[in-house]
Amino acid sequence: MFTFSGCTTALITPMTTIQQVDYEGLQRLIDFQVQEGVNGLLAVGTTGESPTLNWEEHSRVIEKTREYAGDRCFTIAGTGSNSTREAIEGTRHAQAVGINAVLLVDPYYNGPSSMEIRREYIEPIAKQFPDIQIIPYIIPGRTGTQLFPQDLAILHQNYPNVCCVKEATGDLANMMLTRQVCGENFEILSGDDDKTYTMMVNPDIKATGAISVVSNIAPRAVADMIHYILDGNVEAAAVIHQALQPLFNIVTVKTQESTPYGLVTCRARNPLACKTLMNILGMPSGPCRQPLGKMTHVGIEIVLANARKVYEANPQVFEPIADYFNVDITDRLYNEKSLVGLTYD
Repeated sequence: MFTFSGCTTALITPMTTIQQVDYEGLQRLIDFQVQEGVNGLLAVGTTGESPTLNWEEHSRVIEKTREYAGDRCFTIAGTGSNSTREAIEGTRHAQAVGINAVLLVDPYYNGPSSMEIRREYIEPIAKQFPDIQIIPYIIPGRTGTQLFPQDLAILHQNYPNVCCVKEATGDLANMMLTRQVCGENFEILSGDDDKTYTMMVNPDIKATGAISVVSNIAPRAVADMIHYILDGNVEAAAVIHQALQPLFNIVTVKTQESTPYGLVTCRARNPLACKTLMNILGMPSGPCRQPLGKMTHVGIEIVLANARKVYEANPQVFEPIADYFNVDITDRLYNEKSLVGLTYD
């Protein structure tokens, strides 16, 4: 059975301006990630805009991720759904093309109970595909439901291929309970970049890595932080964690926007802000698919301010981008031409 510890990139799916998947750009991003030390790649998660890929694109991105990565790193496919039948078909395809593991997000919108998630969703897939690792993905803020630690522990006890979870509840007590009931040989991966350090150094959680959004932009720094912690060098990891904090701040960007009827809150959720920054930096990314759109002027200023903060204090974080994609980071971050087309008028 596969096990995984370390940094996985929740890989951005680059698009062309005509909204087709940019497979050449995908290959460049994968090569960049592997070169910069990530241990794994997750294809077609939320960060990869899985909700707006059709199934043909979904399957092809998974196939190409496996093809481009080869045996250089661990590969994970997002095959979760709010339909168990769809999740089974996606998992069957992922296994057929040689993917190491599948990520199963809690069923969104129809919102089954934790017991139903265990019995009617994870269990049928774990039973039918015993040779592929199953990673439940718990993110109630997006799904409106949650697989609880007790049901996760039952799955782990009954199915050897359920030995890992992507934890994005934001609830440290929930994570501690997961460690308590699932035992020491169970992998907890952070699904929230800003909480990875805390989850890994907390002795009652002992996370062993992350499925990271920010590693799309700073794979070397995120991977180094994680491996420093795994090696016991918590002080060195803390330095990197602090350096990356501004990037963690833009995974979701909240602004107050003016309308003729008063102020409204605008929440630019992942992957919009990170894709926007990748475009600014000259990395393959492209636009988001509708209904995601563009940053507001206020929002993009927040993205820029945080990116500049990283660059001015710790320029080495962006050096791999400059080297691999042959771009001038100073020019990209401080020249307004880099912002053309990235905001609403």
